[in-house]
Amino acid sequence: LRAVANLEILGERTIRIDCDVIQADGGTRTASITGSMIALYQICNFLGKKNMLNKEIIKEPIAAISIGIINGEELLDLTYKEDFQADVDSNLVMTQSGEIIEIQGTAEKKPFSKKQLNKMLSLGEKGIQELILMQKEILKIN
Repeated sequence: LRAVANLEILGERTIRIDCDVIQADGGTRTASITGSMIALYQICNFLGKKNMLNKEIIKEPIAAISIGIINGEELLDLTYKEDFQADVDSNLVMTQSGEIIEIQGTAEKKPFSKKQLNKMLSLGEKGIQELILMQKEILKIN
């Protein structure tokens, strides 16, 4: 979240977010990042209403999603069962504008090509844009 927070405006304050995923079928790390973005927005909104901050801290929303390759096919938001059998397992954290915050990828069973990586990134970006739309609906923001 630091990558999209205006730390100069935040000043000497510390915001600590601990996100527990209560129920999931895989993707708990990515779910916690996506949920933490919602929590950060809510905290910043609260501080703004209390006149504790006078500017927006969040530069733009982010979300995270898992992507994998199973039997040569790129798949999005892997379930636990899919993750367990994946040839490639990766996570992507990206901003609304398409900038990458983090890429993590591991060839679990066999190496993957740059072409497959590009397909996974495109698929991941599409999924992240859908997650950001959901975040905005939950927060009732544009």
